[in-house]
Amino acid sequence: MIRIYFWRIPSSRILWAILHMALDRIPLKRNSSISFWKLLGTGKGETFTPRDADPRRWGLLVVIDPGALDEFENTFIARWRKIALDEFSATLQTISSHGSWSGKTPFRSTELVNGSDHEVVAITRARIKWRKNLKFWSSVPPVTGALRESAGLLGAIGIGEAPLGLQGTFSLWRDDRSLKEFAYRGVAHTKVIKATHREQWYSEELFARFAVLDKTGTL
Repeated sequence: MIRIYFWRIPSSRILWAILHMALDRIPLKRNSSISFWKLLGTGKGETFTPRDADPRRWGLLVVIDPGALDEFENTFIARWRKIALDEFSATLQTISSHGSWSGKTPFRSTELVNGSDHEVVAITRARIKWRKNLKFWSSVPPVTGALRESAGLLGAIGIGEAPLGLQGTFSLWRDDRSLKEFAYRGVAHTKVIKATHREQWYSEELFARFAVLDKTGTL
């Protein structure tokens, strides 16, 4: 089971969140029911530089045994919910996934899912080569502008495992058709796809699409 969480916290708890982003790695690593996890910082996703960062919103992506979810939410997740102003969470089912994340391919589909029957999430993630950062940053604004104007987009934020070099996006769409329209027909996005292959910006990348089986809260 794939679960995603985003929490918005008060300014008074920012230091608490930063501390737990470091310490929470220990129980996540030790939990045998979890096969993959990523603690996530968030941002506006406009430039993919540190000035985008939102210190009041934090996230977690986890692939977990369904039978262990209740206990996990009643313990680990409950600590975040206790101090959060609000939460967005969703259960996702893989439609397709290409590439790798930290050397792993965590998102495997065990059954066919029709993206037209569900809202759809897209997660992109890339490890940017340090010498390519400046060229990458200069190419981002046209794409993010086109993304925000896309029909069918319900919400989008930047996500990252570190302030620099490990960047991604999380976007929520009305349906799979809307996402594909942006990804494969949008002028700005297709231009960047071509530049990605030409410039070889990334040492690792992943693009995955998911059907939203259930969700609570707003992004």
